Amino acid sequence: MRDLHAGYRTARVLNGVDLDVEPGESVALMGRNGMGKTTLLRAISRLAPPTVFSGSVQLQGVELLRLPPHRVADAGSSLVPQGRQVFGSLTVRENLSIVPRPRDRDAWTIERVFEFFPRLEERERALARTLSGGEQQMLAIGRALMSGPRLLLMDEPSEGLAPAVLRVIGERLQELRATGLSVLVAEQNVDFALALSDRVLILGEEGAIAWAGSRAGLVADPTPVHRYLGL
Repeated sequence: MRDLHAGYRTARVLNGVDLDVEPGESVALMGRNGMGKTTLLRAISRLAPPTVFSGSVQLQGVELLRLPPHRVADAGSSLVPQGRQVFGSLTVRENLSIVPRPRDRDAWTIERVFEFFPRLEERERALARTLSGGEQQMLAIGRALMSGPRLLLMDEPSEGLAPAVLRVIGERLQELRATGLSVLVAEQNVDFALALSDRVLILGEEGAIAWAGSRAGLVADPTPVHRYLGL
């Protein structure tokens, strides 16, 4: 991402954001509410709103800002949205089976998702709206993986989850890193974000990256967390 400016109609939220996510790297995007984390992820995904005023977002040389949302997914980016947004009237299996699967790279199968999240196999015939919050988050992640992404975008994956469920999901996301999948996660839960990430980016009030550094650096000196997140 280079010099991304985005927002809503005439209101700019992001002002010149630069970031990189390397192959197999997990990057945490943090910031106070309203700083533009969701706006940034939706800009990458080409979901409207927001409006992208200028900038460049490339995934392995493909300019995503020129593409409609389904072509962004084809290019290898997949979003786990805030609030899960599973298809409540469909079963677990149906939520997974409707995802178009790419032919040009190793894709996940339903069976592989069930192996990754055994609880989903137990509930495969249940309507998604009857699942618990944790089960719905597992399903949302599984649905995103079914497209065989190179880059997984996650928007507030810890939201509303009990600590025990969050621990399971965190462990699975750690396993994903070992597969070479790149992850960009927008997250308010500092401990969860740090446990998942190699590097951390903090969005500031000006709509740009106010701090960037390694997870280890932030753990050693949490001053930026206090300064920019108010924690």
